[in-house]
Amino acid sequence: MIRRIKKVAVLGSGVMGSGIACHFANIGAEVLLIDIVPRELNDKEKAAGLTLDDKVVRNRIVNDSLKAALKSKPSPIYKQSFAKRITTGNFDDDLPKIKDYDWVIEVVVERLDIKQSVFEKVDNYRKPGTIVTTNTSGISVEAMIEGRSDDFQKHFCGTHFFNPPRYLQLFEIIPTSKTDPAVLDFLSEYAGRFLGKTPVLAKNTPAFIANRIGTFSIMDLLNNVKNLDFTIPELDKLTGPIIGRAKSATFRTADVVGLDRYVGPCSRQHQRNDQR
Repeated sequence: MIRRIKKVAVLGSGVMGSGIACHFANIGAEVLLIDIVPRELNDKEKAAGLTLDDKVVRNRIVNDSLKAALKSKPSPIYKQSFAKRITTGNFDDDLPKIKDYDWVIEVVVERLDIKQSVFEKVDNYRKPGTIVTTNTSGISVEAMIEGRSDDFQKHFCGTHFFNPPRYLQLFEIIPTSKTDPAVLDFLSEYAGRFLGKTPVLAKNTPAFIANRIGTFSIMDLLNNVKNLDFTIPELDKLTGPIIGRAKSATFRTADVVGLDRYVGPCSRQHQRNDQR
């Protein structure tokens, strides 16, 4: 099968989702970026007399997220004009549109139950053969396919981008027991040829490869704050650029990435799966 990726749907417009959407726009893909509908009006919308049914309100979260991404430094987009390749929407109104897309990437909150709910809907709307992947940082990809159709399972795996998606080369590909090897081969070649990534095949272990190592490193350093009587600024000073690491060092990295990546539900879910 000759597979071409011309249209990509990104489900979730947070820091990673918006960044991934921008990077696909960078290489000329047509992108659909969607997120949830707000549950209540903000003050500006109330003053304007808008309602929760107005499109500008329903797409507020996704539009605000994309706008913030486009203003961020370093820029996620090659040229600001490339952002025109991104169409925004919301789950309630626009998820059915994924039937016309070649690759659907889930980038919602790191909770297995929410991801499973999203994939149930995706399974109903996607066309057979469409690749569906998750950008999870460490939740079990095997658990995500429970209850899904055979075709969904065959074309599903993890594709973990790293932040910021435009600049970091590492690209983890995490298969499930049902993933078609041809899908893995395609994603590996595509990531290297078009996305400028270095694809690495990872096992479905807690936090996969990079975050598994990173979690150990960060937790060990956090313990040293107490063991070696360091202050937080002192530890970040010692574990940043001075040893060739990012300026965010240890505590700032944990804060930016989210502490749930280290002590949250992903580890507990893997423990439950391993005990089955």
